[in-house]
Amino acid sequence: MTACMGSQSFYPSLSQASGGGSIVKFSNCVCMVAAALAMMLVVAASEEISMTADQALKNLMDGNARFVSGQAIRPNQGSDRLAEVVGGQHPFAVLVGCSDSRIPPEIIFDQGIGDIFVIRTAGQVIDDVALGSIEYAVEHLGVKLVMVLGHDSCGAVKATVDGGEAPGHIGSLVKSISPAVEAARSDGNLSVLDQAIDINVRNIVEQIKGSGPILSHEVADGKIGVVGARYNLSSGAVHLVD
Repeated sequence: MTACMGSQSFYPSLSQASGGGSIVKFSNCVCMVAAALAMMLVVAASEEISMTADQALKNLMDGNARFVSGQAIRPNQGSDRLAEVVGGQHPFAVLVGCSDSRIPPEIIFDQGIGDIFVIRTAGQVIDDVALGSIEYAVEHLGVKLVMVLGHDSCGAVKATVDGGEAPGHIGSLVKSISPAVEAARSDGNLSVLDQAIDINVRNIVEQIKGSGPILSHEVADGKIGVVGARYNLSSGAVHLVD
């Protein structure tokens, strides 16, 4: 607005020299439009930041329902959205998911550019770097929901179930997933792989909830929600994991 006011003070002298006030009117109109656009962007950003965990979860699940039904609207994916997010990001959810190429979060949840803060590793295993990324989204971007998304036929979980040598850094994945596999074997009600996938999701949810000092504090104060979910490769549907 300062720049607009400066333009107003300049254009009258030019107008007087040309004998008309059209330039002044044009300048005023430009300022009004610019102010309106700026206000729209501020309101939109405010709405995204203030979205509750429940609202964010509904937004994700509604988007998945659209994807499954073939009615995806593919929001926020045009050049106008690019312009909106140049100055900053305001995602409404954090998605901690598997690196599997068959599960692209923005597509299966029918979201767009700047909507989801995504962290992906094999088996959605998290370490200090991943936790720091979640903390950044919660602390600095105002995100209120963290979803941990597992999926059917997870290769990282299957490799842990199968056992054998895990070369290189793959061993760190197996080490992280092993508690879920051991718990699934001790239960014995379902296939070890199927049950280990859900247990692994639950374990990661608890790991995030208990991560101090930032995330555990936010959870205890009810400021963020952390939920687990599972993606079905055949149907494309996501369901929550209790």
